[in-house]
Amino acid sequence: MTTTTHQLTRHDYKMIGLSLLGGALEVFDFIIFVFLSAVIADVFFPADTPEWVRLLQSMTIFSVGYLARPLGGLLIAHYADRYGRKRMFNFTMLFMALPCLAMGLLPGYAQIGYWAPLLLLLARIIQGAALGGEVPNAWVFVAEHTPARHRGLALGMLQAGLTFGYMLAALTVTLITTLFSADEMRDWAWRIPFIVGGLLGFISLWLRRWLQETPVFIAMQQEKAQAPRLPLGEILRQHRRAALPAFFLTAVLTSAVIVTVVVLPLILQKSWHFDAATTFRISCVGILALNVGCIVAGWIADRLGAWRTFAIYSVLLAAGVSVMAASLSGDITRVLLSYILLGLCCGVIAAVPAVMVQLFPPQVKVTGISLIYNLSYSLCSSTLPLLLLALYQYAHWTLAAMAWGVAAIGLLTFTAWRNIPLFR
Repeated sequence: MTTTTHQLTRHDYKMIGLSLLGGALEVFDFIIFVFLSAVIADVFFPADTPEWVRLLQSMTIFSVGYLARPLGGLLIAHYADRYGRKRMFNFTMLFMALPCLAMGLLPGYAQIGYWAPLLLLLARIIQGAALGGEVPNAWVFVAEHTPARHRGLALGMLQAGLTFGYMLAALTVTLITTLFSADEMRDWAWRIPFIVGGLLGFISLWLRRWLQETPVFIAMQQEKAQAPRLPLGEILRQHRRAALPAFFLTAVLTSAVIVTVVVLPLILQKSWHFDAATTFRISCVGILALNVGCIVAGWIADRLGAWRTFAIYSVLLAAGVSVMAASLSGDITRVLLSYILLGLCCGVIAAVPAVMVQLFPPQVKVTGISLIYNLSYSLCSSTLPLLLLALYQYAHWTLAAMAWGVAAIGLLTFTAWRNIPLFR
């Protein structure tokens, strides 16, 4: 039940492109909220509430989306393993686009009172659940469609698309804040990204109708080797050994994203006093380099193997962060070049899914990946930014020390999987 080893065809590139586009738009729809959280706080909460309380309430609603990921992802994965990858692939796109469009049309607190934040909260829960199912299902969908010898490259391209969604959201918000005044933003212009994101999501859903079910799932149907009635139970009974390496794999991936996309821009602004516009431009270049790094790492994984590539890039990630830490100064050129190097070293983001799709059998693959990935991602993303910033600011830990700790986790995971029977 594996794909053949032929070269990537036009159909393969079309499948990867549509998956990449949908993934980028889903990340855009999910993350656009945080870039507009200050305006949303003014619109959806009482005006007589202190500003910092309104902002805290807004960010709490944003965080709830992450808490909804494990349960939503597990539910979607159950049906993906039972009834097909394509059907749930389209489902997640629909349930990301609908809430995004709804948020752009929701009346504010001034119109409907506390119903406004409650409806906003409901939309975020639906979005979080949808994104929890999108990423693991996308990994499996692309991996099962792609010939084995090119699977790493295909997953690298997919990961590049997912990370591009962050930058697309940031560029959109930068554009509308440039075009409209603060009053216009608060009155109506903040709605534009949500409405555009929702409409683009529906267009992507329409384009996904060209996608076909994966050959692996079709073969399982023909051989009557479908998933058990409860894939989660099968994971807990038969595949517990894959849980720990999958958890740490995701932790390394999440650490790379958080350091590169979240923590470093904050340090540039707070510790080195770069203005927001300059920080944003540097971050965009870094994310573009990260996209390239994902594709290069995927290409390498097809030649060296996914596990070896993961081990190598765990060290490269730490080396890239070390160079970045040594280059932090007021010199924008040094910082920019170091950020580009770090982005290229973040190929571990592509190596992780190339390994993860090997850990579970086809009958429960989406459920296994979704369960561990979403639990680990939610835990790491909710704690790591605050932990890293606190260690950097108050305990005077360097970024390099933190990064080498992440590299050690990656290398230990690699060593344990290769040499300890308990993990295999």
